[in-house]
Amino acid sequence: MSSKISIIMPVLNEAKNLRDTLRRLDLSSNEELIIVDGGSRDETMDIAREFTRRVYKTKTGRASVMNYGARKATGDILLFFHSDCILPDRGFEIIRETLRDSNVAAGAFFLGINHPGFCFRLIELGANLRSRFTSLLYGDQGMFLRKEVFEKVGGFADIPLMEDIEISGRLKKLGKIVFVMPPIKASPRRWLKEGAVYTTLRDWALALSYTVLKVSPETLIKYYKEVR
Repeated sequence: MSSKISIIMPVLNEAKNLRDTLRRLDLSSNEELIIVDGGSRDETMDIAREFTRRVYKTKTGRASVMNYGARKATGDILLFFHSDCILPDRGFEIIRETLRDSNVAAGAFFLGINHPGFCFRLIELGANLRSRFTSLLYGDQGMFLRKEVFEKVGGFADIPLMEDIEISGRLKKLGKIVFVMPPIKASPRRWLKEGAVYTTLRDWALALSYTVLKVSPETLIKYYKEVR
């Protein structure tokens, strides 16, 4: 029997798009959907309950929310999946196939952006080259790993930003970080709302400040704005 996958979806005020995202998930009896709300003030939780009984609410903060979801998971594999992303066809099987290699500590999908504009192809190219050269996992790429590995590294650090990059460093010590195709499709909403050039340069600057300059997440969070 193939490994059970627990899809852990952190949400916060996602009522506008959540139903469309959840309708696209083609779940079998061997996947479970866990939705953890970080303090929504809209209909997010009501919509979530239309698709799963595994809906929880906990304190705000993506790391705390995802750690909470992982504790509730009964699957052998954890998939941390953002509510504005689209999983590729055969996504679950690709995850299972990838993690059959015991040398792989964790993986994610290459990034695609759900918009036809040429500038988004450049953003994808830059993001995917970054993934190849740094082996750093980013939240919008659908990070996946065995639950036992997640528990071994102690889960996400309780920090307000960069929890995905921070855990990548610890996972690298346990095995390979791999990226798989076809790409996950992320919503373009952040780039459209804040501007493609500004958002891309800002995100890269934050990552470099954290990884190279060692600026604390508590400082960097001041320059990051959630977009809904």
